[in-house]
Amino acid sequence: MMHRANIKSLIVAILLVIAVAPVVRAEQEVESYKFDFGAGVGMSGYLGDVNTSNVFHNPGVAANVSFRYLIDNRWAIRGLLSAESLSGNSADFENIFPENQSYSFKSWIYDLGARVEFNFFNYGIGETYKRLRRWTPYLSVGVGVTLSSADGSMFVAPTVPMSIGVKYKLKQRLNLGLEMTMTKAFGDHLDGKDLSDLYGIKSSFLKNTDWFSTLTLSISYEFGPRCVVCHRID
Repeated sequence: MMHRANIKSLIVAILLVIAVAPVVRAEQEVESYKFDFGAGVGMSGYLGDVNTSNVFHNPGVAANVSFRYLIDNRWAIRGLLSAESLSGNSADFENIFPENQSYSFKSWIYDLGARVEFNFFNYGIGETYKRLRRWTPYLSVGVGVTLSSADGSMFVAPTVPMSIGVKYKLKQRLNLGLEMTMTKAFGDHLDGKDLSDLYGIKSSFLKNTDWFSTLTLSISYEFGPRCVVCHRID
């Protein structure tokens, strides 16, 4: 009888090991990564001399590529290269310009910048002791430089982008994001040189009206496994 009890106990133990082993192995295979590369597409908008109220009144197209250094589950540093088409027409609004003039423009802008990004929740999969979440809202702010090609001329201006968005982790290394960005341009020529000082009020580095915005959907892939436990070798 004792021999049979031992056999039953052994069988139960083996079954428990078989059941638990895949879970333990899956936990061990969960890794965190240091880098993230992505791309996004969406629409762009403009606020300035010929549009002072509705940023997406004449929506354009927007596209970007980005690279993140993932500091931890909350913080990241992100580099972003984007292109947006902008347009506007004063005839769409009730603004009255001197001598009842009307103005319109079309341009492409190219923006390169760096941002600091903060996740509201610990973002990730696995590592349950960290209370990771598969989704998180986030904020970011940064600095950049924009090149505008309006009216056949090229203009350069420093920028400050400010973003709010939400991320969702489709898989361990694959992320989906939706982001709204408002970018302040410290220059008054994103809409062309003919659309500055329309009321005879001279603009300056700080005193101007040009903003542009984007609403983008992006996908990104993480790489570069993080060393969880590092052993120093002398």
